[in-house]
Amino acid sequence: MSERVCVGAIAGAFGVRGEIRLKSFTAEPQDIANYTPLFTKDGTRNFTLTITRQINNGFSARLSGIATKEEADALRGTELYADRSQLPSLPDDEFYHADLVGLTVLDTGGSELGRVKAVQNHGAGDLLEVQTKGSSATVLLPFTKAAVPTVDLASGRIIADPPEGLFE
Repeated sequence: MSERVCVGAIAGAFGVRGEIRLKSFTAEPQDIANYTPLFTKDGTRNFTLTITRQINNGFSARLSGIATKEEADALRGTELYADRSQLPSLPDDEFYHADLVGLTVLDTGGSELGRVKAVQNHGAGDLLEVQTKGSSATVLLPFTKAAVPTVDLASGRIIADPPEGLFE
């Protein structure tokens, strides 16, 4: 498990006074402000974040050290990471997406199906994007208790009971 978890991304400038458009990836979107300081992926920069208002598809916010529209625009696409220690602990049946990426996926018989490449959510629930073993092809596995009965972070594996024909 990494020490930092991606909690949001900068979508560009908002206005002309250095505010940004912020997409939050936290369960309660406004809670992203509670996890500061936020870091860039490479850890070279960190910011204190203050949400100024809710806007379409996110928030407008101020970042420490960002005072102009040009500085805010230069950060477009930047992912923001929080220290894991700042985040709330999760119940046993919930996981941070970052912890699932890279896990080996096995079927209930112990045969390897592939590795989790990403976690997708298009509004109807989480899907594990599994890169199939020995191929660059991916399969979207529903992340439900029925299709994924066991997630073992300590062993780095997921036991899956995929719908029939999904991995053929």
